[in-house]
Amino acid sequence: MQARRLKALVVKESLQIMRDPSAILIAFVLPLILLFIFGYGVNLDSNRVKVGLVLQTTGPDITSLSQAFSNSRFLDVTISNTRAPLEEKLIAGDLRGLIIVPQDFTAEAALGAESAEIQVIADGSEPNIASFVQGYAQGVFRIWLVHQAEDRGQPLRESSITMQERYWYNPELKSRNFLIPGSIAIVMTLIGTLLTALVIAREWERGTMEAMMVTPISIVEILLGKLIPYFLLGLGSMLLCTAIAVFWYEVPFRGGLLALVACTAVFLVAALGQGLLISSATKDQFVASQAAIISAFLPSFMLSGFIFEISAMPQPIQWLTHVVAARYFVTSLQTIFMTGNIWPLLFSCILSMAVIGLFFSVMTMRKTRKRLD
Repeated sequence: MQARRLKALVVKESLQIMRDPSAILIAFVLPLILLFIFGYGVNLDSNRVKVGLVLQTTGPDITSLSQAFSNSRFLDVTISNTRAPLEEKLIAGDLRGLIIVPQDFTAEAALGAESAEIQVIADGSEPNIASFVQGYAQGVFRIWLVHQAEDRGQPLRESSITMQERYWYNPELKSRNFLIPGSIAIVMTLIGTLLTALVIAREWERGTMEAMMVTPISIVEILLGKLIPYFLLGLGSMLLCTAIAVFWYEVPFRGGLLALVACTAVFLVAALGQGLLISSATKDQFVASQAAIISAFLPSFMLSGFIFEISAMPQPIQWLTHVVAARYFVTSLQTIFMTGNIWPLLFSCILSMAVIGLFFSVMTMRKTRKRLD
């Protein structure tokens, strides 16, 4: 390998990038669009759940309880004295749950706060939202019971053992704090594969690959000449995504820039290598782009642990996730953003991504040969 030839190839590919705006669009515009979609479209939090409150009796306690539910910042409450109209809204999907205060609630509350009970009905078609309805209703009702008991001078009887909850790494329980780093991994998978999926296919379509074949340039020099510019472009795209996550979405960044660059660099070798393999195998830009989207986006979205917990998948699918580089990149980014530089975990992820990148590099060199057949 000669440095002059490699430098010439890198310069040639860099000029090609500047002349072809599609690479710039993929590297810097597509991440903005995808992060906007993931940041605002994918959200596992639910801060305003629509519920119906059925008051089957009246009285000062009922008024106080209804105000407690109406003043909750987590619930959007529709109040009615009858159950039927709210049930219709629940069936139609306009409400996610019903909170029913029975007729004997006032009498039970007069005997003591601990005797009062309410009924909570949730729409089980969406289990996640149903759990929010249950949790929010229980929380509001519990706080109301405490206040009522204190007003009567009868504190609630508590167990001698109390539980205090503490959440590590994401104490505010914001889903955005782990969804955004995960979405960056998905975005970089798609971008990295797309960037190089077209380069060799474009050379074949334009007839310039034949001219390169008759030169003394080796296959390794050709591949490195195309990989290096897009590698640097991918690093720039990653820095842009990180800046958006930290300054726009206000996701905490507890790790270091060195760890971020190290994980990104190794991952880009795997993603760009996959794109080069697709480009070498197809020799057609349209087919290469479709293959890149299908082989990069879908596995990384479904099998990386970004949305679906890997441990909950069937065992054969869990084995399959080990060959998806995005799995390790999602873990690396979530660790760097929310926890910090946990190097034993990061080294394990980097090693796995390096093995996958080496596999794609070897397969690409074997598939790309200096011949015209």
